Amino acid sequence: MTRRNALIASAVAGAALLSSCGSEPTGSTEVEHSPVACVVADGAALAPESGILAGVNLDWGRQTLADYAESLGSRPAVTVSFSHFPLGSADIANLEAAHAQVRDNGGTLLLTLEPRGGLDDVTKDATDGLATMLDRFNRAGVPVIVRFAHEMNGSWYEWGQQPAAYRAAFRRVADSLHRLAPGSATMWAPNYGGGYPFIGGRYQALPGTADFAALDTDDDGVLTGADDPYAPYYPGDDAVDWVGMSLYHWGNTYPWGKNVVPEPGKFLQQLTGRYDGAGGNDLAVPDFYDEYGRARDKPVAIPETAALVATGQEGTDELAIKRAWWRQLFDAELPRDYPQLKMVNWFEWDKHEVEVGGRVDWRAAGNPRTADAYTADLPEWYLFAGERQPCAADG
Repeated sequence: MTRRNALIASAVAGAALLSSCGSEPTGSTEVEHSPVACVVADGAALAPESGILAGVNLDWGRQTLADYAESLGSRPAVTVSFSHFPLGSADIANLEAAHAQVRDNGGTLLLTLEPRGGLDDVTKDATDGLATMLDRFNRAGVPVIVRFAHEMNGSWYEWGQQPAAYRAAFRRVADSLHRLAPGSATMWAPNYGGGYPFIGGRYQALPGTADFAALDTDDDGVLTGADDPYAPYYPGDDAVDWVGMSLYHWGNTYPWGKNVVPEPGKFLQQLTGRYDGAGGNDLAVPDFYDEYGRARDKPVAIPETAALVATGQEGTDELAIKRAWWRQLFDAELPRDYPQLKMVNWFEWDKHEVEVGGRVDWRAAGNPRTADAYTADLPEWYLFAGERQPCAADG
């Protein structure tokens, strides 16, 4: 298979890219390396000066990070892991295992925290305990970015459409991280606003509630696509280190499930609030990149992205669909004209999707044909994990 192993070295272009580990020569004539304390990078400076971090949402139950890197031919600069929060014993064990794999791989751990019991469970004790754990990870050479309660503007999660409680909980997480784990950072990541206010979900804000009033940004007494899908949920510049947004190609029209090639320019149009296409007129959606990346000087991430290929459904060839989407992610105008975009993570899962009523294979490296095409198209400015030097946690 064709592999882009040379791209691994490109990740070392920015010194601020990852936490680094140092080494010292011994006194022998043959130079040896002995572990020394890892150098903990500033969590607020994990974005590269130029280029885009290439990451992956890995299905940990089916594939190790090493296996994925072997199939791709490059080691991702960012690896995503999900966890319930507050952390239970099983969550801690899973997180320790993810940390160990990222430590061996190199790169950054993007930890997505899901408060399935509700936002009231996000206490200071819980966030301080998390930060203490992540500080240990940082000292072992693994920087961490915490994406807390993602897609909070949706109505499908227990933390959804509760702007005041969400902002307060996010700020508790941020306070603990900034105080106790300076090698870690926060990420605020709503869902793309097309289709907002996502009526019909179990956790949608209801008329007559304080949450409904807060989300009615145009004060007309109803929630519609004219209301701002992002601003009511923003926790504040001091609490947010990264901004991000989930952006997928689900197809062109509802109901989802038909395998179709994404329209040209769709990814960038959605990121910048300029989409008006087969999926609908989304011109009321704000320009996320400009308002939360450029204006606030925050690094922008796409923590999840992929293109829908529904198993067993009619439509276009798998490679044609996925390649049309990733080539939009690889467009040379992105690093040139959108320099705040610093991270893109492919969703490497083959899973059942409720919206489709069946399995969807989102993977780019799920078979040799797509893996070869994906790696062949990777641009030089996509950054992968650099070589790690031996080091050990300090204390």
